[in-house]
Amino acid sequence: MADPKGFLSTPRESPTRRPVDVRIRDWHEVYTEFGQPALERQAGRCMDCGIPFCHQGCPLGNLIPEWNDLVWRHDWQEAAQRLHATNNFPEFTGRLCPAPCESACVLGINADPVTIKQVEVEIIDRAWAEGWVAAQPPASAALAAGRRVAVIGSGPAGLAAAQQLSRAGHAVTVYERADRPGGLLRYGIPEFKLEKRQLDRRIAQMRAEGTEFRCGVQVGVDVTTAELRASCDAIVLAGGATVPRDLPVPGRELAGIHQAMEYLPLANRVVAAAAERSASGAPGDEVAEPAISAHGKDVVIIGGGDTGADCLGTAHRQGAASVTQLEIMPRPPDSRPGQQPWPTYPMIYRVSGAHEEGGQRVFAVSTQEFRGDAAGRVSGLRLVEVKFSAGRFEPLPGTERELPCQLVLLALGFTGAERGPLLDGLGVDFDARGNVSRDGAYATSVPGVFVAGDMGRGQSLIVWAIAEGRSAAAAADQYLTGESVLPVAIPPTARSLS
Repeated sequence: MADPKGFLSTPRESPTRRPVDVRIRDWHEVYTEFGQPALERQAGRCMDCGIPFCHQGCPLGNLIPEWNDLVWRHDWQEAAQRLHATNNFPEFTGRLCPAPCESACVLGINADPVTIKQVEVEIIDRAWAEGWVAAQPPASAALAAGRRVAVIGSGPAGLAAAQQLSRAGHAVTVYERADRPGGLLRYGIPEFKLEKRQLDRRIAQMRAEGTEFRCGVQVGVDVTTAELRASCDAIVLAGGATVPRDLPVPGRELAGIHQAMEYLPLANRVVAAAAERSASGAPGDEVAEPAISAHGKDVVIIGGGDTGADCLGTAHRQGAASVTQLEIMPRPPDSRPGQQPWPTYPMIYRVSGAHEEGGQRVFAVSTQEFRGDAAGRVSGLRLVEVKFSAGRFEPLPGTERELPCQLVLLALGFTGAERGPLLDGLGVDFDARGNVSRDGAYATSVPGVFVAGDMGRGQSLIVWAIAEGRSAAAAADQYLTGESVLPVAIPPTARSLS
């Protein structure tokens, strides 16, 4: 194990965030440098439990006690190898995952858990800085025996599946309908949570390993499904759960009411354009105002999850006059509730970097109606307080009130895979929740077609997407070659500790 007394002598410590008044003026990541000595002390808190429940908290099966011990012993390069043994993209998960592994940490039963997520970030950041992360192209013999595989979608599930299959020797082409690869990592996650240089260098690594990316291509339209089936030996669907949940209340048709995934990509594109101008030395590195902007407006975000927080932080940086975030659920407790015991992931009150930057959070309310001005634009909304009773949210009489707003962002989650030329053309079946159905080996109802990530599981966390991408790659490799040495992280039936 690491420091035998570390969990007794060293308190939990997390990296500090940059001052609010500084960070809302730019789009850089919010955290400051943590420092190697402090990080090694934090890794030394790991107890190397006889039964490491952190493994169960993480669907990737990350070897957390192993790389904690290696960091404490100053063997960072070996720690990076152990980290990559189970996770293709630890710089993504270390920044974006809510860390269910920490909720399952045995130390967390009666003390603060190990800062697993921060150790992960520091390991991979140092690995990149030291040049330990290199392309791993397959051997020539594996290439000769490989088959052609199409991966549809370049989010975390698609990237993980593509990298695993490329390293196994298959000729992999990733199709992405956006102009650049990355899926939600590119245009859904704001720069202040994941700087896109982290994504770009992974894409470069994958290209060096032989993965081909075809962007700006909508499969089923630009390339027909018949053409794809004729040119490939297997297909992995990783297009995500992209159908947004709507809010069908009076006034929904007013201008100024948008889905979060209409708003965030536009913001990310102008930030990326400004960053590219700055990197090239061209004049004018200011961030332009996107087509949907919060600048000078009273903004209401409906939905209290991570996507809502992303909208919140983006609105702050765009100069919103005010931001209010609405959530139909009651305010969570500050500590783990009794009905969510260790090692489950508890629903507690959390303050993200975006929440720390300002705005108002309102819980246990439901939107009843949007109000508009003479020009047909939203000018306010009427809400009411609610309580959960008999399986439904009941409005509380006399609690109605109106909020002014000139921009409303719907961050209510997603309802399933997008029907259209791709899935209709392939003829895959769907389950009752609107996801592409699959068997125990990630195979759809169509032979040779597999599905991974949110398209098959439904909306979930990035760690589940990567774990499924790795596992579906093993299933596709088995289908193509009759055997596979690729690891299977989880079966498609696996569920979180909740």
